[in-house]
Amino acid sequence: MTTSTATAPKNPSALQKNSDGAATSTALGEQRQSSPHADPPVGERGRTAIGDVVVVKVAGMAAREIPGVHDMGGGLSRTLGVVRERVPGGRPNVGRGVKVEVGERQAAIDLELVVEYGVPITDVAQDVRENVIVAVERITGLEVVEVNISINDVHLPEDDHEIAADSRVE
Repeated sequence: MTTSTATAPKNPSALQKNSDGAATSTALGEQRQSSPHADPPVGERGRTAIGDVVVVKVAGMAAREIPGVHDMGGGLSRTLGVVRERVPGGRPNVGRGVKVEVGERQAAIDLELVVEYGVPITDVAQDVRENVIVAVERITGLEVVEVNISINDVHLPEDDHEIAADSRVE
């Protein structure tokens, strides 16, 4: 099996110039004209703006995908998040613990993480940084110039048992 890329018509008479000097293709019975004053490329026909909230959500989801990340956000925001999730109809806030600065072409991201006890913090931080950069750049097209990570707590295994014991509802 062979593949070929056509760069010019095989029939020399299929490519002719009209009176303006623009090329005219008559291959396959089709006549197209290319003007010396062609329309700008599609990428130059408008502007796309990426909102801060988009980058916050993408970064938050990407950070949570990494094993060893227990939660995100500071103590107060995590407490309010737990209350919010327990309210009927409440859902998790994927942007908790994420702050961003978004420009036209670049983004800077700050993350607050809670890691599981026993995981190598520097490895988790590096994995989070890489995953966030890849996800944000792939999804938004923005260049991520920095991802600053703050580890503000370590989740201990016994913390889960204390929360279960304090709950009045099972």
